Amino acid sequence: MSVRVLLVDDAAFVREGFRMVLDPEPGIDVVGEAADGLTGVAEAERLRPDVVLMDVRMPALDGIEATRRIVALDGPPVRVLMLTTFDLGEYLLEALDAGVSGFALKDTPPEDLLAGILAVAHDDALVDPETTVRLIGRSARKGPAIALPPPQQAILDLVAAGLSDAEIAQRLGRDGVGDEIAELLSTLGVRDRIHAVLAAHRAG
Repeated sequence: MSVRVLLVDDAAFVREGFRMVLDPEPGIDVVGEAADGLTGVAEAERLRPDVVLMDVRMPALDGIEATRRIVALDGPPVRVLMLTTFDLGEYLLEALDAGVSGFALKDTPPEDLLAGILAVAHDDALVDPETTVRLIGRSARKGPAIALPPPQQAILDLVAAGLSDAEIAQRLGRDGVGDEIAELLSTLGVRDRIHAVLAAHRAG
């Protein structure tokens, strides 16, 4: 099944550029657009996309508050991939607390943007793992330690290093680890792997 995508950006040429990249892709279905955060929230509730490509700075409602409202919607989760033209350092923790599932630059190459959308939709890898892990490690505030059984701790260590499900399975010599990662997320009380990475860094 195709991944259903909603574009939320106040610049029409940016939305058109994303459409030009995404419309030809057989695994992607762009279901709608919005030019501000308030409309983005309303369209997310109406269309129930799998992934929202969300700008940070917009009129009416910024991307961080719009994300907070979208991830709080009842029903199947709507994941948010936040787009920016600048270093996300100053917004990173606020955006993560709002519930974003990944970050990408607006000038990301098309193939990387597509990979990022699929990663967020399936939550089986981080978007731009090296950059994301570095930013989280630099920005995360120290929190309480996490006590996990050794098998879960081993998986959390690999998730926190930015490895995908396939890479973790290969490292552990298993066919798959999807169920184990889902159990880990449940144990940590987080919605996706990027928030597991944040929890790991906060716990040291």
